[in-house]
Amino acid sequence: MIDFSGSYTDDYELTMAQVYFLKGRTESRAVFDYFFRKLPFNGGYAVFAGLDTLLDVLENWHFTEEDLAFLQQHGFNKDFIHYLGSFRFHGDVYSTAEGDVVFPTRPVLEVEAGILEAQIIETVLLNILNFQTLIATKASRMRQVAGKRVLVDFGLRRAQGVGGYHASRAAVIGGFDATSNVRAGMDFHIPVSGTMAHSFIESYDDELTAFRDFASCYPDNCVLLVDTYNTLESGLPNAIKVGKEMEKQGKKLSGIRLDSGDLAYMAKESRKMLDDAGLDYVKIAVSNQLDEYIIKSLLEQGAPVDYFGVGTSLVTGGPDAAIDGVYKLAYAAGEPRIKLSESWTKITLPYGKQVYRVRNQDGLLTGADVITLRDEENVERMCHPFEPDKSLSLIGSRREALLHQVMAKGKRLYPPRALAMIRDYSMKRVEELPGEYRRFENPHIYKIGLSDRLRDQRDQLIEQFKK
Repeated sequence: MIDFSGSYTDDYELTMAQVYFLKGRTESRAVFDYFFRKLPFNGGYAVFAGLDTLLDVLENWHFTEEDLAFLQQHGFNKDFIHYLGSFRFHGDVYSTAEGDVVFPTRPVLEVEAGILEAQIIETVLLNILNFQTLIATKASRMRQVAGKRVLVDFGLRRAQGVGGYHASRAAVIGGFDATSNVRAGMDFHIPVSGTMAHSFIESYDDELTAFRDFASCYPDNCVLLVDTYNTLESGLPNAIKVGKEMEKQGKKLSGIRLDSGDLAYMAKESRKMLDDAGLDYVKIAVSNQLDEYIIKSLLEQGAPVDYFGVGTSLVTGGPDAAIDGVYKLAYAAGEPRIKLSESWTKITLPYGKQVYRVRNQDGLLTGADVITLRDEENVERMCHPFEPDKSLSLIGSRREALLHQVMAKGKRLYPPRALAMIRDYSMKRVEELPGEYRRFENPHIYKIGLSDRLRDQRDQLIEQFKK
């Protein structure tokens, strides 16, 4: 797989780092925020993913001999290259729990480190968190409509190169049950699932013999692809014949897969034919360019589908294909920092911060997160980030701190969680959201507000730098 060494970065991270080094600023303490500005898929929430991957990368972040030789060829200062030879990340990381639901403009993760260290990891951080969060969010949307039915990632062959590796991981966080990706299954302990291709059946002179050979080799997990020639006239009858033969041997046909045609109609007809043959236990799997909208439509039509195999739209994050996560400086050299813009939505927030999820007295979500300074307590109201006349009282509410330290001095504070645990946590957090935030059409906008102190500090900096 990809070697996440020091050269896995953008050139401008290194050009800035070299200036910090040459000017003696490497240890100047800095805080950077990771956040995004727009929810993907016009949805009402996102699922944060990629944290454990990032922490593993940061713990092992270094420049190889090949990296250093390449930088020397490209004219970087020899003393700077020598410094990079022993470079390690020694910073602190504060983060939202992986699998939690997250929303635009609020910090999802903060990095506090020497400014060179904090800057140089920007690209790999964004690369990992943006992509996995996008895919986990897409997977969660499919889980929302699939209910208890099995979701299998079929996307490796359609992924953007090795992105399919981490897409399989993120898909599980979003709620998928299994993957066809053997390497991801091995590395991340994901159940691996697969059946057969049309080419397998085409390689035989007749479909029935292909089915029989497959069943003889996989008597305990036999799923037959029935649409190579004619689903209802050939594929299903042959699958039923093999299913009855397996029963005589004390085995059971596990399922059939539909990969083309009118999937709702074919699934209904297949279910009827299987039931009429006494094979009511045989499951029906469907694939072929599925996404959350097609899954939703199939189930609304009453399609008796047990398994969904999803490929392209899942692992590419279609149709959005990217999430606009950014990494912005909030504090450096003992001073708060801010980026100004003509657009209020692009003005950043200064200082290290905390984010609280607001709940009512019964512990139910109120649809609001409030951003505070890191050391604030007893915040009594949250202010609208851009409209000074709008605020929300927090008196009597319960608040849940969302940013927790997960890395200190470059070492993670907790061992990696099992992927199944992250998935279960994520599904619980999504289900906590009221339905209006989870619906596909015109979801409610989740409120993000600022404490009075944070808003005042931001506004003072705006006035300072406008002069």
